[in-house]
Amino acid sequence: MLAALGFRQFIREGHLTVIDADGRRHEFEGSPGPHATVRLTDRALHHRLFFSPQMAIGEGYMNGGLVMEDGTDLYTFLEVCMLNLNRAETESIQGLLRWFRNARAAFRHWNPIGVAQRKVSHHYDLRDELFDLFLDSDRQYSCGYFLDPSDDLETAQYNKKVHLAAKLRAKPGHKVLDIGSGWGGLGLFLADRHAKLQVDGVTLSREQHRVSNARAEAAGIADRVKFHLKDYRTVEDSYDRIVSVGMLEHVGPWHYGEFYSKVARLLKPDGVALIHAIGVFRTAQPQNPWMEKYIFPGAYTPSLSQQTDAIERHTDLYVTDIEILRTHYAETLLTWRLNCERRRDEIVAMYDERFYRMWQFYLTSCELAFRQGYVMVFQIQLAKSIAAVPETRDYINAYESQHLKRSARRLRHAGD
Repeated sequence: MLAALGFRQFIREGHLTVIDADGRRHEFEGSPGPHATVRLTDRALHHRLFFSPQMAIGEGYMNGGLVMEDGTDLYTFLEVCMLNLNRAETESIQGLLRWFRNARAAFRHWNPIGVAQRKVSHHYDLRDELFDLFLDSDRQYSCGYFLDPSDDLETAQYNKKVHLAAKLRAKPGHKVLDIGSGWGGLGLFLADRHAKLQVDGVTLSREQHRVSNARAEAAGIADRVKFHLKDYRTVEDSYDRIVSVGMLEHVGPWHYGEFYSKVARLLKPDGVALIHAIGVFRTAQPQNPWMEKYIFPGAYTPSLSQQTDAIERHTDLYVTDIEILRTHYAETLLTWRLNCERRRDEIVAMYDERFYRMWQFYLTSCELAFRQGYVMVFQIQLAKSIAAVPETRDYINAYESQHLKRSARRLRHAGD
């Protein structure tokens, strides 16, 4: 089995047992760590696991060609993989294969108007009911803000919106642009807390556009909160505040200068912008090929240095604050994953078993990426004027002390 050669060379931490499609057991052991056992039922994986381990593992699990054995769960198996597979893709022939994949990915990250909408639709225009099964009641599909281990998902997502609002410093009468407005939760939250605040949201998802406007109508504020099905690059107005949550990951490295230049042009002289996105701790690179194919086509996880470079080279904006949220998203993904496990039968009925396995693989691998320090969330506050926000963060604490919530309930185990 060709994969055995790869695993023997690259397993340096933990213990992996692989039972191949012919029933032979292969043991791979490194330094003390998690122990997982899997069985291959598809002989094609014997070779695919060597040449493209990330894609082969994801597709193998989705299609039933790779199954958990001896009480191993998906989390533990992926934990072993993620502790070791990055090494596998940087040594010997794997380095050459990775170079070719990265060259191909460079073209996938080109996101002109029109192409970007098709990529977004792949994920965000899935059936509406799916997201209700695992997200909070406001459908916040981004990192929550856990102040305490007892915080539940509803509390963490509410606190995230408070944290963003504190940094935006929106005031009555301000006009706010939400780039990548999702199902409208943040825009509605801001308008609810500030009388006469006007909000424009833009999204490329038809389903999100429909739901967010329906929510504004139901809340009786559709006259001042409007969501538009359009690319942010086509917006032509000026705004006191601009916020973007979880959208930069879909911009692509070829377009960072274009993105920040547009933010700068739309922002008023005394305006403030806040960019919230997933980023990498180390050198940026194309995302996992399985994730790119099945979950977020054309997406790219940026580095913080790429953002500051684009801001400095393409705009007259000041960076007034940067905050790193390290494992808040891991806690968010844990809760989403457990919610999906509880609603497994409904997801299978809605799609099929293969889709459920795909979704489970997606949420589990992302959670581990945050726990193992591959990725984080950054929030970059920008301003046209150096005096647009106070010199210290006291204003954030003052706002949050009035609005943050805590909860004594926390879901940590699937059986709870």
